[in-house]
Amino acid sequence: MRGGRLELQGLRRTFGGVVATDNVSLDFAAGSLSAIIGPNGAGKTTLFHLISGRVKPTSGRVLLDGKDVTGLDRQDIVRHGVGRAFQVANLFPSFTVAESLAAAILTHEGCTASLLRAFPPADVAARAAEVMELCGLHDLADVTSKHLSHGDQKLLDIALALALDPKVLLLDEPTAGMGPEERWRMIERVHRLWEARRMTLVFIEHDMDIVFRIAETVRVLRYGAVLAQGTPEEVRRNPAVIKAYLGAEHALDGDAA
Repeated sequence: MRGGRLELQGLRRTFGGVVATDNVSLDFAAGSLSAIIGPNGAGKTTLFHLISGRVKPTSGRVLLDGKDVTGLDRQDIVRHGVGRAFQVANLFPSFTVAESLAAAILTHEGCTASLLRAFPPADVAARAAEVMELCGLHDLADVTSKHLSHGDQKLLDIALALALDPKVLLLDEPTAGMGPEERWRMIERVHRLWEARRMTLVFIEHDMDIVFRIAETVRVLRYGAVLAQGTPEEVRRNPAVIKAYLGAEHALDGDAA
């Protein structure tokens, strides 16, 4: 499945008197690779919650390929083609990597994963094997999730979302908790996944070197609202972004690049 166009129209979400998302309107082209950045508390994860159905908006709309999916429950959002991996990996701890992927596919198709995990249909096993190969997890197929390294657990979480063949894939801080070398290995893998599948990929990231290296477009949130958006170079040089978030160091790095 190729990428779908994701449109956010005037999304707003309040929690009591706190405005977490403030009239956010963004358009993610089908097959694009976009980063969302901003200070802690800027509303980045809440925005992902609104897109993926974990939280319903106070107002505004979410459109996928022109279809209004606003306020649908999480399962229906997934069936419409939105996948998500979390900052803290959401796994089946006692399942092996292969069983986890088969279970995710079977559950997505309405089967009882607990009964079929050990003997998945051949087509499901083949789909799971394809995703393991794509994600570099094929050598870990028989390892239980709880025994994976932190980086491999994060990669499995991405693989679980990818196994459902999403049009749009949301990654919430895919390199969180990793050292420098592991961060780069992860983001290079993510970039290869995007090149192979060409889904619409949107990721939240605090490492600006990663953001400016791989993103086609960057969207900046502050206090729940869109502060700026554009190419990495445009955002890097935006005075409002430099003042509010990046600081002069990244602007100077851009001049030296």
